[in-house]
Amino acid sequence: MKNLFCLLFVFFFLISCASKNINMENKKETAIAIQRVGEEYYNAGDYTAALKNLLDAYKTIPNDPYLHNSLGLVYMAKDRYNLAENHFKKALELKADYVHAKNNLGAAYLRQEKWDLAIDCFKSVSENLLYATPEIPLSNLGWVYFHQKMYKKSKVYFKKSLEIRPDFLFSIHGIASIYIETGYLAQAIDFLHQALKKNPDAAILHSDLAKVYEALKQFDNAKNSWNIVLKLEPETSPLAREAQKRLFELN
Repeated sequence: MKNLFCLLFVFFFLISCASKNINMENKKETAIAIQRVGEEYYNAGDYTAALKNLLDAYKTIPNDPYLHNSLGLVYMAKDRYNLAENHFKKALELKADYVHAKNNLGAAYLRQEKWDLAIDCFKSVSENLLYATPEIPLSNLGWVYFHQKMYKKSKVYFKKSLEIRPDFLFSIHGIASIYIETGYLAQAIDFLHQALKKNPDAAILHSDLAKVYEALKQFDNAKNSWNIVLKLEPETSPLAREAQKRLFELN
């Protein structure tokens, strides 16, 4: 009888453990689904809804590196760069070879003007032979040096990025920005006209061209370029708001 009681106890204990494991697995699956919804909201530009869903998922899967990376991206979109930095760091603690998180951490450092830390991240990522899109960290390096007004070095990295992907707009915009900042306006116009032949719907390049025309006091041309930006961009985007502001001031 005693043996039977022990067997029954073990049996029910195992059933209880199995039930708890099943419940935990179900909770994890639900949390992952909520995470995916949050990431879809992020991709759609609804950062508040994205954050809500990702924080809900975090309650169940706080040690998921991909969730931390997604949280970091949302905080970046909300201009909370210190919080983004913390989540990218956590993602890398949990998954040391998570190259995307490292590049994103570099971007968080860039926004906070932590230049040396940003450079370390971007150089590490650009030298990783397994990283499929090295043009991104190379371009990011270009932007780090651009913001430090080291324009020659900046241009070197933008060009390296474009050698890998000739149509990469962030680097094309980078080189145009160097021409504008250094006063090479004729070169800027030639460069942008060539780039726009291949990328006629690139609103950022039309905004660059508008800035060049403003610098040259060709205000009608500038207004035409800003109006093109408004046609190409959603009216709530930062670029569209900049175009609206410039058109208001030019009229």
